[in-house]
Amino acid sequence: MVDGNETYVEKKYESFELKEEDLDPNPFKQFGKWYEEAHKANSPQPNAMTLATATTEGKPSARMMLLKGFDENGFVFYTNNESVKGRDLSQNPRAAIVFWWSALERQIRIDGSIEEVSEEEAETYFKSRARGSCLGAWVSQQSMVIKNREFLDNRYSELEKVYTDRQIPRPPYWVGYHLIPSTIEFWQGRPDRLHDRLRYRLDASKSWIIERLAP
Repeated sequence: MVDGNETYVEKKYESFELKEEDLDPNPFKQFGKWYEEAHKANSPQPNAMTLATATTEGKPSARMMLLKGFDENGFVFYTNNESVKGRDLSQNPRAAIVFWWSALERQIRIDGSIEEVSEEEAETYFKSRARGSCLGAWVSQQSMVIKNREFLDNRYSELEKVYTDRQIPRPPYWVGYHLIPSTIEFWQGRPDRLHDRLRYRLDASKSWIIERLAP
């Protein structure tokens, strides 16, 4: 067995700090601020996030996704609703997402309930996608076992011919989701593992309160 400690170099977090007085009272505006700073810091794919879902029995699964938008209605992503995550969300419409921006030593954790975006919103976004991605949505029966790679390549070629000089329609199973947060936690790396963790939480009156958590 390989001992990971033999080559492990402890990361020193010392670039920034996070104070209560520096936070925007609105967590979505605070997210937008950090998201913009991640772009400016040239973080690779700052919209990349881990999406965690679970079955009704509590069996979890997680995967990398791309954030496609956010506002005060929530955080938006798109997927095949017949995939593992789609089936999870149909049974148990709660999820969590995590962003990690190493250049800034920052993490954001968000959890909450899930609702589908409107058909109109999904249609508008699907039409904005690259043509190859639109074809890919029809080609892939996401999460299903397939025989080999050639199955995908052949199916893609077939559909490419079918939709030559034609607009590619949105598959009925390709949908968007809003994650409507109940908590949003901003984590800033600090020295000696005494990190700053500030959490926005909705109280009973649906107002956001800010709490500091022990690292």
